[in-house]
Amino acid sequence: MAWNVFKFCTALRALGSLMMVLVLAIVGVTYYAVVIAKYGPTLFSGGRDSLIAFLVLLLFHYLLAMLLWSYFATVLTDPGGVPPNWRPSVDEESGSADPLMASEYIGAIVGLKQSAILGEPANQQRRFCRKCKQFKPPRCHHCSVCGRCILKMDHHCVWVVNCVGALNYKYFLLFLFYTFLETTLVTLSLLPLFIAFFTDGEVSGTPGTLIATFITFVFNLTFALSVMGFLIMHIALVIANTTTIEAYEKRTNAKWCYDLGRRKNFEQVFGMDKSYWFVPAYSKDDMKMMAVLQGFEYPASLNLGEFGQR
Repeated sequence: MAWNVFKFCTALRALGSLMMVLVLAIVGVTYYAVVIAKYGPTLFSGGRDSLIAFLVLLLFHYLLAMLLWSYFATVLTDPGGVPPNWRPSVDEESGSADPLMASEYIGAIVGLKQSAILGEPANQQRRFCRKCKQFKPPRCHHCSVCGRCILKMDHHCVWVVNCVGALNYKYFLLFLFYTFLETTLVTLSLLPLFIAFFTDGEVSGTPGTLIATFITFVFNLTFALSVMGFLIMHIALVIANTTTIEAYEKRTNAKWCYDLGRRKNFEQVFGMDKSYWFVPAYSKDDMKMMAVLQGFEYPASLNLGEFGQR
């Protein structure tokens, strides 16, 4: 008998709160090791070491600020939910079928006739959530942890105690991006001290400081390597205009109707204003002009014979 992981949804929510505390704890230890123990005192030593310390601390604080901004933007931003009694528009109902919805709309509500709720069986544009008991837009999926449907849901992330969906996916990607840069910077900046520690080199500091530095180096190296792989995966998903869930569901089908080309796919996540690409926010013009940023409408390839390739 297969395990049902959704039975542990309550545990996942509790774990998410602990993971947030863990993230802040790692940031605190890292700040102590890099700023207070290592480069802070060196900043006033004068000479070349002082210049290096200034540059490292400047870059460290900038990346840390962007990391925390992106992190809390992901945590505090609603990923996008379906309004009560939402129904597909006439244009959506008459459009082409979403390739992932055929298996979802059949038998949506027990005790009610399919024809009364879903229309003709041939019309697969209308998607219905049996758990929320309401229609859901294209690319929307139900999250059992959050207990609701999420617009363009990618996954539920315990690290951010939130779902990653249409309205906070960009912020999540920037969180990964700045986490990778910050952890790489910390790893490289502490590497000489780490090497000296194991080669009988001169290492100054109290035992507590050395332990904190050692832990910081190991944690940041581990995160840099793991986040790099995760970031590469999500870059590939953005380029293909798909999500983690969609990539899994369409893994046997190379054609994808939402693939509009790399540039347009990228803009659907990061917006058209280049000055906002690396900031966890959108410009007012993009929010007004790009309906896709609201999570309900997604343009599809007009040439059905030439869907984007994975």
